[in-house]
Amino acid sequence: MSRSRDAAMLETLLDSWDRNNTILLNLLRIVPEGGLEARLVPDSPSVAELFSHMSYVRLAFVYENAPELANGPLPEEYANELNRDRIARSLDESAKAVREAVRSRVESGQPLNLHYDHPIHFMQHMIWHEGYHHGQIKLTLKATGRPITDRQAGRPTWGVWMLKTREEAAAADAGRS
Repeated sequence: MSRSRDAAMLETLLDSWDRNNTILLNLLRIVPEGGLEARLVPDSPSVAELFSHMSYVRLAFVYENAPELANGPLPEEYANELNRDRIARSLDESAKAVREAVRSRVESGQPLNLHYDHPIHFMQHMIWHEGYHHGQIKLTLKATGRPITDRQAGRPTWGVWMLKTREEAAAADAGRS
């Protein structure tokens, strides 16, 4: 495969990661009032704690796999942060760290330090992990009487995946549809 084709593939992969983060940020924004505190059962994480867990896992994997790109101490894994702006900043910062770790390791051809044979597997794990928790969040909200309907979630979540171009996805992110 040519270098230009490899670069295009990497940019497409990173675009997928950016879309994934946009979807999480959009989900955070449509969580109904009181929903961040919701728990499926008393000993399960709250919705807020699930968002902080995703940010933590992103950073923990960067620390383990590309420590030269780790920045500062790891946050608390299940922080009960209820400020949406702080949660969003944490998700954005951790998304950038993952993005740079994948870019760095793909471009250098250097393997990850601990997990996976290739950085793309790391990215796939992150997207799968976050999709799992996305479903948990929606189920928790539904079970606690604060459902997000498919109509409410469609455009800001699935709709982001369905956008054809990076420019459309960036516009959706900027508009926080």
